Amino acid sequence: MLTDSAGDAKHVDTRTQALHALSGLGSNPRATGLIAAAMKDPNLDVRSAAILAAGVTRARSLDEPMRALLDDPEPQVVFAAATTLWKQYKDKSGEDILAAIAAGDRKANPTLIHGAEHDMSRTMHSPSAMAKIGIETGAGMVLGPFGFSISAIEYARKNGGDSARVQAINLLGEERSQGVREQMQTALDDDDAGVRAAAVRVLGSFHRAEDAKKIAQLLEDAKLPVRLAAAAAYIDCRTGTPSAMKAAAPLRRR
Repeated sequence: MLTDSAGDAKHVDTRTQALHALSGLGSNPRATGLIAAAMKDPNLDVRSAAILAAGVTRARSLDEPMRALLDDPEPQVVFAAATTLWKQYKDKSGEDILAAIAAGDRKANPTLIHGAEHDMSRTMHSPSAMAKIGIETGAGMVLGPFGFSISAIEYARKNGGDSARVQAINLLGEERSQGVREQMQTALDDDDAGVRAAAVRVLGSFHRAEDAKKIAQLLEDAKLPVRLAAAAAYIDCRTGTPSAMKAAAPLRRR
């Protein structure tokens, strides 16, 4: 399901949703292979989504193909690559691009004309300039210029769901407690598709094989983003991918 959706040539939204689901599998070779292939997609939003998915995985095999996108003809893609390399890979290859964007000398908007080719030899060391676009803050990936949906939060917002609940689920997912795990199990039956997608993703990250049966039920969900999230979560809880192993800390009762 994930492979077919990531390669769906007719539907951009399907490809971006699949990339979001694949990002939860960490450095799983098949997942990173699909993400790397998407970095060459003719659609700029798919390439941008692939970059952000790579940032979530932090797979070292994806940093080189991402650096190649610093020369992409689309400003949106270049900005996504430079930002992701800086924040997720601690790679400052795109520092000159980010400094130029911060100073107003270069745009990151996909509706404008193509940006100039990235010049690796011109590196600008300007911490204050980086701070202007939030690169050194803890606010997470800068998503403002990207006009596409790759997250459960965006799915909820676009479909009239409760994005505040989705954000709460994502934050709770960082708390590795039995109480949170049980809450995610309950949320799998929620009426809000965005909530179901977020909850199944978090539940898969606990890497508990006994959750596989509950997660598998969502493989037949009416909403594609939920089915894709469930597919990745099912793999995560059954195979022990790097993302799952990292998350599989001892659970605490509360």
